[in-house]
Amino acid sequence: MIDGDGVPTIDAPRVRLRQLVEADVEGLFEVFSDRKMMRYWSSPAMKDRAEAEDLLMRVYRQFAEKSGFQWGVERKEDGRLLGTCTIFHIHAKNRCGEIGYALKSEHWRKGYMGEALRSLLDYVFGPMNLRRLEADVDPRNAASLAILGKLGFQHEGLLRERWDVEGDIQDSVFLGLLNREWKARRA
Repeated sequence: MIDGDGVPTIDAPRVRLRQLVEADVEGLFEVFSDRKMMRYWSSPAMKDRAEAEDLLMRVYRQFAEKSGFQWGVERKEDGRLLGTCTIFHIHAKNRCGEIGYALKSEHWRKGYMGEALRSLLDYVFGPMNLRRLEADVDPRNAASLAILGKLGFQHEGLLRERWDVEGDIQDSVFLGLLNREWKARRA
């Protein structure tokens, strides 16, 4: 999977995927306390900085266990943390995992996440050598479904009433992308 002390840095045209560090706690809090973005998430928006500190510790723990890898998405122009990209629920034997991403709403519709995800998929289906990636998306999140569709993810099912986020019952659309499909698109 990924060896070393942290996730590798992955460059895209305007953003960089990089290791999250302690200095990112405030940025993580800004991203995950954004109620507009979190309305599509399977957990509520963060309410205090301690939750962002806990998230960073979970990122480190999952890296150590090789069960998940989370990158900060940094804008190259100014070094600002815009969001995160994550590969988690990894099954090494089956070479599959799940992809997740978060982008603070003020940065939506600027192409940042599309760039980040394309570069991440090149890494996941290249050096990481995963065979399959899955995505779990709130069906109300049309922008996320559109970006995944542009990347080649295929609709594979609907899980009804999957999440309860503070009384908001949410369905999940499941999508999948295979290594061979990604490589064919990139050829």
